Amino acid sequence: MGSSTLPEWNAPRLRAQLLAWYDASRRDLPWRRTADPYSIWVSEIMLQQTRVAAVMERYTAFLEHFPTLHDLARASEPEVLALWSGLGYYRRARMLHRAAQFVAANLDGKLPARSGELRKLPGIGAYTAAAIASIAHGERIAVVDGNVERVLCRLAGLDASATKPARLRREIDVFANTLVHAKRPGDFNQAMMELGATVCLPRNPQCLVCPIAAHCSTRGEHPTAPRPRMQSRSIAHALCIHEGRSGGKVLLEQRAATETVMPGMWELPLLAHTEVPADRLRMTVRHAIMQVNYSVRIQTMSEDELPAAGRRRRRWIALRELSSMPLTGLARKVLTRAHLLDSPAVRRRGPAASAL
Repeated sequence: MGSSTLPEWNAPRLRAQLLAWYDASRRDLPWRRTADPYSIWVSEIMLQQTRVAAVMERYTAFLEHFPTLHDLARASEPEVLALWSGLGYYRRARMLHRAAQFVAANLDGKLPARSGELRKLPGIGAYTAAAIASIAHGERIAVVDGNVERVLCRLAGLDASATKPARLRREIDVFANTLVHAKRPGDFNQAMMELGATVCLPRNPQCLVCPIAAHCSTRGEHPTAPRPRMQSRSIAHALCIHEGRSGGKVLLEQRAATETVMPGMWELPLLAHTEVPADRLRMTVRHAIMQVNYSVRIQTMSEDELPAAGRRRRRWIALRELSSMPLTGLARKVLTRAHLLDSPAVRRRGPAASAL
């Protein structure tokens, strides 16, 4: 695969049309207003498997709190996780923090400029390295995320459902790198991602307004590899609130460091039984984590009614401290809906909870 297998294509014209569309129509996103490698790095890590709308506010708050790589490197892990709370996939935050510490200690706080060197850092794979190197430093290398892969498959008329994943990836990488604009690689990569996110959609692609429709072999939906089916599960958590002279408190428990999902994060106490008496039901919320859709019942309880915490530890947290805690996304959602947590993001510097 590659441009040589599609002689009817005019690659220079495709590049020009796509960039002209991007210059006129791109969304105004905060990470597109900078060429700072550190800021671009943060945005790319946040955007992995996360909606743009969810990243927008958290990105700004994160950079207000950690404006430089050295600031991030000096922070404690709980402080970093608190700023990440709600974005999910917390391993990304831990690896970002670890890489910042390595760069600060060994590279004078400066990220490498080339994708090959960037890939040697913790948590930076081929995609992130290419994004940083092309956008911040102008390296001619393709950035291929899920949106770009879909665009390329449609352009070439490639049936992703009938191609072995390893072969498909090799062909797409070769094809993508033949198309990258030599003088504007960063803008070209962002234009491809923008096209996949706003026009070349998984369902009902907007072919009539696509700037490169004339080059497309598909002109519409095409076969794709099947996605894993979402599972459904019901769980219940306890909401224990204490009102005192010094202000309100809520009881939280910390997930054990040995747990595979969200280790060390804080959440409402988990209950063994999912059925909740109607008179004790505070709310029901929906929450998705990876491939599971959770129906979550929240029961009002006192501390004395709770079962033992097991490997987890519990602590009463003052409501004023909640915004600086590394909360799970579900805990943040429930506490916000219960009007116990005012803001979904930490906006100012402040100490992380001392018990961490």
